Amino acid sequence: MENPTRKLDGKVALVTGASKGIGVGIALSLAKEGAAVAVNYASDREGANRVVEKIKAADGMAIAVQGSVTSSEEIDQFFNQTEKQLGNVNILVNNAGVFSYLPLQDVNEKEFHRQFDTNVLGLLLTSKRAAKQFGEKGGCLINIGSVASTLTPPGSSIYAATKSAVDAITRVLAKELGPQNIRVNSINPGVIDTEGARAMETYEQVANEIKALTPLGRTGMPEDIGLIAAFLASDEARWLTGEIIFGSGGLR
Repeated sequence: MENPTRKLDGKVALVTGASKGIGVGIALSLAKEGAAVAVNYASDREGANRVVEKIKAADGMAIAVQGSVTSSEEIDQFFNQTEKQLGNVNILVNNAGVFSYLPLQDVNEKEFHRQFDTNVLGLLLTSKRAAKQFGEKGGCLINIGSVASTLTPPGSSIYAATKSAVDAITRVLAKELGPQNIRVNSINPGVIDTEGARAMETYEQVANEIKALTPLGRTGMPEDIGLIAAFLASDEARWLTGEIIFGSGGLR
């Protein structure tokens, strides 16, 4: 039976890069609000399956769909799979992303293309595929940016550039797709306590420095971002588009 208090009953969401980190928090939050969720992953099948099992254990609907956002063919495949098993996608969360901090003297072609292919081109290709099939009812695109686009920390020239591109694309697509009743917003997280972040050698030091600069005095959790995504995907946010929301505990 549908729970009348859930914001996303009857919706189908596809979350890219959802086998770990922020993607998990988003997938779980959307499912909790009633959406059927396609958990996309590039290589971590086990991680994606764990998220699916968690959603199912809480009486939600979810499937794992494999594919890289850097390939139009693979995007088509995981959208088709989602449509076949869950129905038409109404919500796309462009969460898949890669990062590496490196000083200018270490910048190289391979690393530039690795980050731009996933963080920028991937976001455009998945958005293109979603917009094509949202249909007359419209839909919702949620991009995951980063405070790096405005904080511009040293060593982040490539990564901050990709996330600045995400800020710009969010605003462009909000204008371009508005007439099709498609809303486009971005969440820019601060430091989030994820496996990826903890894998950084300097994580503890960086986390403590960031906490000291964060008005709410802690690092973020994946669920913090998930709750914002669930709000943006719901009718409660129906008048919001082109917004860049800092999910950062006040870190600016």
